[in-house]
Amino acid sequence: MPNTNKNKAAKKPEKKDLRTRITDTVLRDSHQSLLATRMRTADMLGAASMLDRVGYWSLEVWGGATFDSCLRFLKEDPWERLIQLRKAIPNTRLQMLLRGQNLVGYRHYPDDVVRKFVERAAKNGVDIFRIFDALNDLRNIDVAVKAAKDARALVEATICYTTSPVHTHDGFVEMALKLEAMGADTICVKDMAGLLTPMAAFDLVTKLRQKVGLPIHIHSHDSSGLAAMSYLKAVEAGAEIIDCAISSLASGTSQPPTETMVAALRDTPYDTGLDLALLSDIGDYFRDVRKKYKRFESEFTAINTKTLVVQIPGGMISNLANQLKEQNALDKMNAVLEEIPRVRKDMGYPPLVTPTSQVVGTQATLNVLMGERYKVITSETRNYFKGLYGRPPGPVDEAAKKAAVGGEKAITCRPADLLEPELEKIARELDGKAKRIEDILSYALFPVVALEFFEQREAGKLEPEPLEEKTPEDAVAAPAGLRLAPSEFVVTVHGENYKVKVAGTGHKDKVTGKRPYFIKVDNRLEEVMVESLTEVIPSTAGEIEGSSVTQSLRPKARKEGDVTTPIPGKVTSIKVSVGEKVEEGDTLLTVEAMKMENEVHTPVSGVVRKINVKIGDSVNPDETLIEVEREQAAQ
Repeated sequence: MPNTNKNKAAKKPEKKDLRTRITDTVLRDSHQSLLATRMRTADMLGAASMLDRVGYWSLEVWGGATFDSCLRFLKEDPWERLIQLRKAIPNTRLQMLLRGQNLVGYRHYPDDVVRKFVERAAKNGVDIFRIFDALNDLRNIDVAVKAAKDARALVEATICYTTSPVHTHDGFVEMALKLEAMGADTICVKDMAGLLTPMAAFDLVTKLRQKVGLPIHIHSHDSSGLAAMSYLKAVEAGAEIIDCAISSLASGTSQPPTETMVAALRDTPYDTGLDLALLSDIGDYFRDVRKKYKRFESEFTAINTKTLVVQIPGGMISNLANQLKEQNALDKMNAVLEEIPRVRKDMGYPPLVTPTSQVVGTQATLNVLMGERYKVITSETRNYFKGLYGRPPGPVDEAAKKAAVGGEKAITCRPADLLEPELEKIARELDGKAKRIEDILSYALFPVVALEFFEQREAGKLEPEPLEEKTPEDAVAAPAGLRLAPSEFVVTVHGENYKVKVAGTGHKDKVTGKRPYFIKVDNRLEEVMVESLTEVIPSTAGEIEGSSVTQSLRPKARKEGDVTTPIPGKVTSIKVSVGEKVEEGDTLLTVEAMKMENEVHTPVSGVVRKINVKIGDSVNPDETLIEVEREQAAQ
């Protein structure tokens, strides 16, 4: 069994042992921060034996966004990734990032799901659970901490570091004492947005060392260019462990380079004892690997001191840029960055770390894209104001809260106390589609994505998204009758090929009667106001290779009771059935966009006459998803 001495190693080192330990994030946080979490397992395994020889305190290999990304984009089983890494790295502790009651998802899950997930993660190879709650609400990590202790794993209980009018270093020390009393083996200061300055790091660690008897582990991102300096001052103040990333996947929104910190601490009392030559070889390996994922690189992952203002965590910014790109709105990035602090203040200054970073970031994005604050409110924003994520650190803005939940009162209990056990129910729902308990857990976390994965796995059609953008020669038209969002095809005009992508439509202008269609021609975005799609691409424009252009099979929203989505996305739930009576404002279905669920409401009271979608469908604005007949007409 690997790591038989891990409990011994986790105890506070004797005073004479000042050697600094290193956790390397190259297999998780570094590529989540720089490459939108797209690194494939095969590329990790290629360096496994070298990584196992280094002598790290641990390797972070799992958790965070990697679970979702494996299923959604890479078409890999995340559990199999963990099993393979455990087998390939037998002598080094493997560590994961666990979001407390959120596990690796974006909502709270029932206690039975949390306990079973932690148990299976430990069984399949996790030695250390870094457990945090985005609001620093300790009620939300209690079950996960106990489950990890029951699994005989190390618990690294976590303080989410941030700066705001309601956060202080003394408050973080009091939190650390509570974490120690809960049974933590180590304390992690998680500086997800790179806000920890050198002097602040020295002050905070000094105060922690004076009162807390556990090893202190510092995690930061180099988003603002401060992290390496802050690490050095934290080590001088008594921090025993620091998070680094191999240099070829380091800095910017990732962690400081492992080799740099090893060299900086060499021949000092804090010498890591790690082999720079071996680390250099690992750096060369991942330098070549990184080239394969160039498609997912972003201009927003370099050092940017604006991070000190907007406080976006490193793991979020590359994904946010990628999501804005998918919405054809990358030019709105700066506006979104400016809106994020305003939304954060409205929500009572939550630390920006998953899932609150997604809640705040997505709401800020929608505020910008819609041109009006809180015109569209995500389910997660509504749940936040309801208290379903826990206690906000500070007072929330009452106007924003009213826009989200009306006059409804927020809950005061632990959010998970309201949740019924799910595992047995989910097992029945899957009806044989799950091959093992790990599949049931995957479905519990991401039902739509996991079910699609299971079906493709059963059919032998697991195809990851391509590493390269399609060329015009590769693009083909959608077969007649197939709904795609967006649609892609190649138009040939006088022998020249043009790659065309119809990325959806907006709402009709009441004055002109026209609506915007978002068109990309050879990746150049154009917005055109027309009566219909045929004005955009008239049939005489040229031959469309493969088949003819087809519009969605769903009718366009024209009647007052036609229910549509404000943004493109995927249907994740349908709340009503045909013949059911509904009241104006009722939630009829939810649509996932940018990893957040958005409720879609009925504009009128009446009776559901027709449902034009099913769970998993991709939908565009102004398509009629559900038809509601106004109450008077229905009688």
